[in-house]
Amino acid sequence: MVRGVALVALVGATGPLTGCGLFGDEPDPPPPDPLAPLITGALDLAARYDAAITAFPELADRLRPVAEAHRAHAAELARVTGTALPSASAAATTPAADPGAGSASAALSQLREAEQQGREAAAKACTEAPASRSALVGSIAAARATHLEVLR
Repeated sequence: MVRGVALVALVGATGPLTGCGLFGDEPDPPPPDPLAPLITGALDLAARYDAAITAFPELADRLRPVAEAHRAHAAELARVTGTALPSASAAATTPAADPGAGSASAALSQLREAEQQGREAAAKACTEAPASRSALVGSIAAARATHLEVLR
């Protein structure tokens, strides 16, 4: 009888502990925000523009405002989603196409292709975003469409 009471007391004492994470019952972290890929994409595009400017300084006046727009988009998306932007050094290591392997014309062509893919991703995200975010994502998609004109 004493053993039975002791066993019940032991089970009763450990029962509440199972919910506190001692036994691997930690809650799963929340899934990443669905707009997170747009942040990464904007930073990647900014890095591509920066690489093109480095390779072809004569394009700087034309491309720098677009690179800055992509960084602004990433910052606003990060603010809205509560996501931390990667540090400047981490963003600088983002692999981008090598615009230096050719001419300025080839670099612009590569940027047009990347910008088109980015516009398509933003347009798709706009249709899937909650109403509270669709205006922001729609304006990013529209901006990317205007960036294509800058690259002509």
